[in-house]
Amino acid sequence: MKEKVVLAYSGGLDTTAIIPWLKENYDYEVICVCVDCGQGAELDGLDERARASGAEKLYIEDLTDIFADEYIVPCVQAHAVYENKYLLGTSMARPAIAKRLVEIARKEGATAICHGATGKGNDQIRFELGIKSLAPDLKIIAAWRDDKWTMNSREEEIEYCKQHGIHLPFDASSSYSRDRNLWHISHEGLELEDPSNEPNFEHLLVLGVTPDKAPDEGEYVTMTFEKGVPVSINGEKMKVSDIIRKLNELGGKHGIGIVDIVENRVVGMKSRGVYETPGGTILYEAHQQLEELILDRDTYRVKEEMGNLFAQIVYEGKWFTPLREAVQAFIETTQQYVTGEVKFKLYKGNIIKAGTTSPYSLYNESIASFTTGDLYDHHDAEGFINLFGLSCKVRAMKMQEVNGK
Repeated sequence: MKEKVVLAYSGGLDTTAIIPWLKENYDYEVICVCVDCGQGAELDGLDERARASGAEKLYIEDLTDIFADEYIVPCVQAHAVYENKYLLGTSMARPAIAKRLVEIARKEGATAICHGATGKGNDQIRFELGIKSLAPDLKIIAAWRDDKWTMNSREEEIEYCKQHGIHLPFDASSSYSRDRNLWHISHEGLELEDPSNEPNFEHLLVLGVTPDKAPDEGEYVTMTFEKGVPVSINGEKMKVSDIIRKLNELGGKHGIGIVDIVENRVVGMKSRGVYETPGGTILYEAHQQLEELILDRDTYRVKEEMGNLFAQIVYEGKWFTPLREAVQAFIETTQQYVTGEVKFKLYKGNIIKAGTTSPYSLYNESIASFTTGDLYDHHDAEGFINLFGLSCKVRAMKMQEVNGK
């Protein structure tokens, strides 16, 4: 019997061309796996397309809820943002996909896993680190880095498919390179390859509109959280994936979550892209509004550092590591009392606070008020300031002494 390879399959041109390429160059039996993380892609006809290209079978795996509950929620709780802008839409999905690829490979008795990520991007790292961490014995084939891969353009891939009797609805017309899932959609290529160019938002946007095209009237939204997990919108309880879908709808309508980023890839180069993350941007902001009330100063400061570390871990594809588990354990501890209600107004790209409440709020009006209360005596501040500023005063005295000589 032939050895089997599991191919991460999207149904696009690259992974379609990879099927006959694997059979021709490695004599593998090809098992395609299409992992749905809520990308909304049209899945009808994928099975016929995969088989017509030479695949033995196709698995279509819906991981949308797993993606939301086990990958998105930890990032929201951590407030994980890479380089202050990127909400990790692609980064979060890759370990979920890698894990399912390994599971199917085990089920099928495959000896290898193949992916179509290029040798310039982050995804090759995320896929391969995930596979290596879960199944170090499996061979990994990165088609675009393989010496046997000779196709360097869409035109060559299309011609290759035609030569192998595969007639598919792809053409060589230029378009953005996009990645979409439940959380976001990214756009790269075309005018975005030159950072001096303004994005062509009219042609580019998929999930929403720019703030100037948003409605002239704002919209109030109320959300509730339990232990750092979103549980309802406007009084209606929903599972996390449905909350994100609803927030995507609301955020897209009001021009929320459009960012133009030049980021530092793991492989060392800078890349420019536009990301639409309408629901994710709202969810991050709402969660942070609640944490402001609940976390004490020291915990908040350390959690911010851990959130940045968590973002780097996820971005670099190190999900299945002891470090990620340890950082996530710390984050989850901080979420024990992050329960309450957040109200805000969406208006032309802005998320405007409209009131936050929690039974665990540390905000005490009798202390914070300008009115003197029983819990705070203004006179106590004098001794505190004298001690807190002692090092500053001592240094200033010494400098006066030195400069006076």
